[in-house]
Amino acid sequence: MTYPRRILITNDDGIRAPGLAVLERVAHQLSDDVWVVAPQSDQSGRGHAITLNHPLRLNKVGDKHYSVEGTPTDCVTIALETLLKDNPPDIVLSGVNQGENLGEHITQSGTIAAAMEATLHGIKAIAFSQATQEASKVEWGTAEKFAPRLIYELYKGKWLENLLYNVNFPRRTTDQVEGIRVVPHGKRAKKSNMVECIDPRGKPYYWLGVLHEEENPSINSDLWAVQNGYISVTPLHMNLSHQETVERLTKTLTYDFIEKDLEMEREQPIAV
Repeated sequence: MTYPRRILITNDDGIRAPGLAVLERVAHQLSDDVWVVAPQSDQSGRGHAITLNHPLRLNKVGDKHYSVEGTPTDCVTIALETLLKDNPPDIVLSGVNQGENLGEHITQSGTIAAAMEATLHGIKAIAFSQATQEASKVEWGTAEKFAPRLIYELYKGKWLENLLYNVNFPRRTTDQVEGIRVVPHGKRAKKSNMVECIDPRGKPYYWLGVLHEEENPSINSDLWAVQNGYISVTPLHMNLSHQETVERLTKTLTYDFIEKDLEMEREQPIAV
């Protein structure tokens, strides 16, 4: 089947976010059976957090539209394990996030975490983000134009187990987009963007500042692609194990080794 029969969409910006409305319009171009389960409030930067210390409430806000007083991961979990348990979606779409999710920031993104959770449930998933600039108009039209065909092409192609896609649209109008680049995620330069402020009582507090574009990102990265007007597509895999290290430590971390007396080891001269 080329087109997904049933689609679940979610996000981390909340049930009223404009990017969610964009993604819903996109999803309806591919399926007549679209469900929305999104956080009640903004959950940006929550990563793959789950709610453990209070109950989750599923609130119906419209036909096939629900909000959850929890994280993006909670939304996907409750949708797949209760609401759509007997008739699961063919694909989960997360976003469209207001702001890019590039480089190592994929580990902090609730948008991507929602797609990860769907992947862990054995459901195909794609995370979408739209690059923005502070206090500037968001080019939602770029995501809305290019997402439908992109979903179609990825969905009908070969999809490996434990794989998901992270898609970022550049801060360009539709006619200014240069093309598509399939690239690995990059790494931002190490620099602090934490801002120290003083409250009215003279006590300091801290606020995470605005993220600025990298000056010279690697050309083979999502950072470079989006900065230069391309749509970036980054395949992500849920197996985080480093196989080379697994094989190396398997040879050295034996049971006999960890039984040795550590004090005796410390008495041995250090080789130089």
